[in-house]
Amino acid sequence: MSETGALYQKRIPIYTRSVKGKFRNFKTGVLILAFSIFFGLPWLPWHRSSAAAQALMFDLESRRFFIFDLVVYPQDIFWLALLLFIAAAFLFFVTGLVGRAWCGYFCFQTLWLDCFMFIEHFFQGERPARMRLAKQSWNAEKIMKVGGSHLVMLLVSFWTGFTFIAYFTYAPDFFINFFHGAAHPTAYFSVLTLTLTTYAAGGVAREQICTYICPYARFQSVMYEQDTLAPSYDLKRGEGAAGRVAPKAGIKTQEERQSKGHGDCIDCGFCVQVCPTGVDIRKGLQYQCISCGLCVDACNTIMDSLGWKRGLIRYDSERNVHSPAPAKPQLKWKNLKVIGYATALIVMSAALVYNIGTRSDAEVRISQVRQPLFIHLSDEKIRNRYEVHIVNKTEHDESYTIKVHGIPEDALNMGVEPNPMTIRAGKDRRVPVKVDLDEHLAEKTREFDFVIVAKSNPETPVVRSVHFNAEHQENDEHH
Repeated sequence: MSETGALYQKRIPIYTRSVKGKFRNFKTGVLILAFSIFFGLPWLPWHRSSAAAQALMFDLESRRFFIFDLVVYPQDIFWLALLLFIAAAFLFFVTGLVGRAWCGYFCFQTLWLDCFMFIEHFFQGERPARMRLAKQSWNAEKIMKVGGSHLVMLLVSFWTGFTFIAYFTYAPDFFINFFHGAAHPTAYFSVLTLTLTTYAAGGVAREQICTYICPYARFQSVMYEQDTLAPSYDLKRGEGAAGRVAPKAGIKTQEERQSKGHGDCIDCGFCVQVCPTGVDIRKGLQYQCISCGLCVDACNTIMDSLGWKRGLIRYDSERNVHSPAPAKPQLKWKNLKVIGYATALIVMSAALVYNIGTRSDAEVRISQVRQPLFIHLSDEKIRNRYEVHIVNKTEHDESYTIKVHGIPEDALNMGVEPNPMTIRAGKDRRVPVKVDLDEHLAEKTREFDFVIVAKSNPETPVVRSVHFNAEHQENDEHH
């Protein structure tokens, strides 16, 4: 009878050691900045005349997204497509240069995991203390320290979920309604869901999100080049001819170690202990590595304490670290793939900026009523009917006048609709209009223009060309 293994690999808990260094300082700076922006933006006031005074708000009820002075409408979906393309191109561009720098410093999972690890360090102590605490039986000390750290993690997770929902409504009112039990049930369900998922990802699953769930870890290798910078272990310097070994009598100094063929790595394991995903960088680049650089800080700390040269573990390229005489690591962008990503990034960014900068204050769409295409009137005129849809994208009420160009002005028949008409800020209006032409003129008219003029900006009217249908077009189609 053959033995079968377990369906899932048992997780080995990771107890990270704290470390000091420039990469740790950078990670902490990014964490503080990111949390300040995320948790602070919903509370930043911003004057508006037609919506809540909130700097950043995704108002689904009015179908408008407010980003400071920019108002985004569903009609601007092209911007979202460009933004997603830019984000993907930027991610690929950065990966081609410096590997998984996004994962190491800016990823949401990394940021919240970093925060939860700080909480864990604060309540449970440094790595040896946490390992001792994990092995001891449950008592008052363990309940206070472990329970206290996870309670704070849950509070951070709750405020994360609450803040996320606050982006979709006016935050001060939402705060009052939520804690008075007057918020919509969907808000409570959403906050609860986000609280549990945030806690599960950052407080329970942790590095397993990066290792098993995140798809980026799996396809990153196709974006790496031989000149891509990533945390690298200098195998030749660290191992020497006889391999790495811990310092002991006769092989403590660098000269003694070199004389016996040993490298500079003293096998302290500090680089592994600081890694949030438990990677041993000395085994080479692995998909679990998130390029956070903490192993570089750890190794440099040990080298400083020994008085040896830094850089045994460093950001370097595969080509350079394995060369006979490694040079100083540097960014190398002169390859086709990286240049392609950069070009796409520049072109799409320019297109987005241009599109935003040249957007009109009114969105106008005109559709023809096709049942029937045209009507013969008793006065021997031919009528076409249209629906003019105008969206006022400004933050003030606007007056619009509908005109025609290419046909007589009196051919426009607005019926009972006022012309000009007033549309409230952020609102839209659908206006049925008729165009009546004499049969002789209708025979000659293939298309004409609708001209929409805003009272506050008459110099830049919105012009839309439309077809005029008459009997001659049907005859043309038959021929």
